[in-house]
Amino acid sequence: MTAEIMETPAVAAPTSQPPHPLREFWGYFAANKGAVAGLVVIVFVVLTAVFANVLAPHSPYLTDTTIALQPPFWQEGGSLTYPLGTDPIGRDMLSRLIYGSRLSLLIGFFVVVLSILIGTVLGLVAGYVRGVTEIFIMRLMDIILTMPSLLLAIVVVAILGPGLMNSMLAVALVILPHYVRLARAAVITETSKDYVTAARVSGAGPIRLMFKEVLPNCMAPLIVQASLGISTAILDAAALGFLGLGAQPPSPEWGTMLADAREFVLRAWWVVTFPGLAILLTVLAFNLLGDGLRDALDPKLKR
Repeated sequence: MTAEIMETPAVAAPTSQPPHPLREFWGYFAANKGAVAGLVVIVFVVLTAVFANVLAPHSPYLTDTTIALQPPFWQEGGSLTYPLGTDPIGRDMLSRLIYGSRLSLLIGFFVVVLSILIGTVLGLVAGYVRGVTEIFIMRLMDIILTMPSLLLAIVVVAILGPGLMNSMLAVALVILPHYVRLARAAVITETSKDYVTAARVSGAGPIRLMFKEVLPNCMAPLIVQASLGISTAILDAAALGFLGLGAQPPSPEWGTMLADAREFVLRAWWVVTFPGLAILLTVLAFNLLGDGLRDALDPKLKR
C-alpha cells in the first residue's frame, strides 16, 4: 500500500515592515530622558505664552506703589492676591513673568527664523557655486565669528538704536554664521552624491538642484541648530534687555525685569530670582531639546 502524500500549502513567512519615520524618530528621541523633560518645559512655556490673557491674574502694566516689593505669599506680609510678590512699583511678578514668556519666545523664534532663512540661502550659494563667491561669503562669516557675540550685538544696537526689534536684528546677525557654515558643509557633502549627479544629468538647473534636491537632505543639522539657536537668542536678548538696549520699560521682558530690579537684590530677592529662573529653565529646556533632536536625526548616533 502506498502512502498518500498530502500536499500542504506553503505558509509565507511574515514580512516585517519598516517602522513609520515619525515612530522611529520618537523612539530615538524618547530614549533621551533629558530631551523629553526639555520638551515638556517648552510645551508648558508655549501654552503659558499663548494663554497669557487667561492665566495672568493681573495686568502686567498695572502699578500700585502701596504694595511695592510685597513678598511672595509664603513669606510674612505676602498675599495670595500676588502669589510671587510685586516689583518696586507694585506690579504683579507672576503676571509679568507670564507675559514675559510671550516676548522671550517671540524673540527666540523670530531670530531663528530670520537667521535660518538668510543663513541657509547663503550656505547653499557658497557650497554650490564655490569659487570667489564662497570665499567672500565665508570670510565675511569668519569676521563676524571673530567678534564676541554679545559685544557685536551691543555695537549693532548702539548703531540702530535701543528697542526690541533692533535687538532681535542684532542677535540674528550674531548667530547667522552658524547656519551659513552648517548649510555650506551639508551642501558640499550632498552635491558629491549620486542622486545630485543624476538630477544634473536629467537636466535640472541650479535653482532646482539647490532647493529641491540638496536642501531637503541638509535640514537635519539645521533643525538641531535652530533648537539650540532659540536658547541663544533668548539669552542674548535678555542680556541686551538687562543692559537697557533690548525691550524697553514697561515691557514685561525677562531681561528688562532683571535690569529694573537689580538695585533691590539684597532686600527683595524675588524680583531677580523669578525672572532669572525663567530664563534659566527656558534656555536649559531648549538646549536639552536640541540634544534630543541631534540624537534622533543624526544617523551616526543611532544605535
